[in-house]
Amino acid sequence: MRDTYVHVVGGGLAGSEIALQLASRGIHVVLHEMRPMEVTKVHTSAMFAELVCSNSLKSNDLSNAEGLLKEELRMLGSKLLQIAEKCAVPAGKSLAVDRKRFSEMVSEALWNENRIIIRRELIEQIPLEDNTLWVIATGPVTHRRFAGWLQKLTGGFLHFFDAVSPIIYADSIDMQKVYVADRYGKGSGDYLNCPMNEEEYEIFWKELVNAETVEVHDFDKGLLFERCQPIEEIARSGKDALRYGPLKPVGLLDPRTGKEPYAVVQLRKENREGTLYSLVGFQTRLRWKEQKRIIRLIPGLEKAEIARYGVIHKNVYIEANRVLDDFLRLRKHKKLFFAGQVAGFEGYVSAIATGLFVAFNIYRSLSGQDMTSFPRETMLGSLVNAVVHHEGTLKPMYANFGLLPPLALRGSRLEKRLEMSKRALSAIKEFLDSEGKAWQTFRSRSALTS
Repeated sequence: MRDTYVHVVGGGLAGSEIALQLASRGIHVVLHEMRPMEVTKVHTSAMFAELVCSNSLKSNDLSNAEGLLKEELRMLGSKLLQIAEKCAVPAGKSLAVDRKRFSEMVSEALWNENRIIIRRELIEQIPLEDNTLWVIATGPVTHRRFAGWLQKLTGGFLHFFDAVSPIIYADSIDMQKVYVADRYGKGSGDYLNCPMNEEEYEIFWKELVNAETVEVHDFDKGLLFERCQPIEEIARSGKDALRYGPLKPVGLLDPRTGKEPYAVVQLRKENREGTLYSLVGFQTRLRWKEQKRIIRLIPGLEKAEIARYGVIHKNVYIEANRVLDDFLRLRKHKKLFFAGQVAGFEGYVSAIATGLFVAFNIYRSLSGQDMTSFPRETMLGSLVNAVVHHEGTLKPMYANFGLLPPLALRGSRLEKRLEMSKRALSAIKEFLDSEGKAWQTFRSRSALTS
């Protein structure tokens, strides 16, 4: 592997994790980063792994999906997680960092690793005719010229923004208050319906139009007038707008009354197991605390737990389920990998995790071993599986317990989640003892200490 170079495009969280993992295992890396030659509207520096939205890497608690994913990453020897914990700031059960110090330490680690060559340049396309390994980890603000090349490469399966409805856990729905029905009886019962009477609808509408929203940045404003109009904007256009739009009750007879409700919120299955449901037509810019409050005004969702919040924002990402294999490689070009948000994953920790996943399999490949998937019982294994095997149009996904195989266990939601976490960590340990032996041999090596 001494003469092998892996090219990584993008010096964010995923790209930095990949570069540090491979370099610490004797593999030379060329890390291409367009900043500061080309600037973005969200970055403020030319440092690597800049956290642009928040300083939080979410909960450390094992009853939280992000907490479980981070614990798996600790067991796998994540380089960026090690750095994050060195510059953590007090945040209760969450892992929050000093953003400036975190980027400085990651950048320092990359600069100090003699197997990493840093090139400050804009990559507009990748030469696919040679035998070089490339990883695309350009993130949600991928440069427009490179995005244009990606769009051609993927056959058009590239998105330039998110318009995502909230997803809730099925076991938090009050099934006594909802009913199964497809509009006009056409379908196979994939929808749950939350009926509203006139009084319930009016309360919901008033709270929705007055709820606090996230500020729309200049580069996002056009999205409000395209096909992903937020539900709160629809509501503001008139009191009955929702009843003739996403909350339309026509053709959805309530079998308990034999009548159409005044309004209906529909829930659609998000996975085969039926552990997750999305709110149909609920693309939104509401702040997260407001989303929970408003959703809990809906009959049957008074105790709803949100697995993924709704968003509308600029985000360049590919439909991984249509173009990538189980190892996050492009199906038609096996030397080209994707990681992080550009691959359809959401959030800081998922970016780090998929970077580690790609590095793990590139290392195996260059060591003469077959690439492998992580166990489905693990959060990382289920997260990758959920994205690459998603049916229909892909919306970016982050870690949540609804992705894991169900566990036949009686008890509270907290007890079930803790048991799932215990199962996941046991699976990671077994995986490392078998498939990860060579990877483990090099765990102690780090650009921070070498």
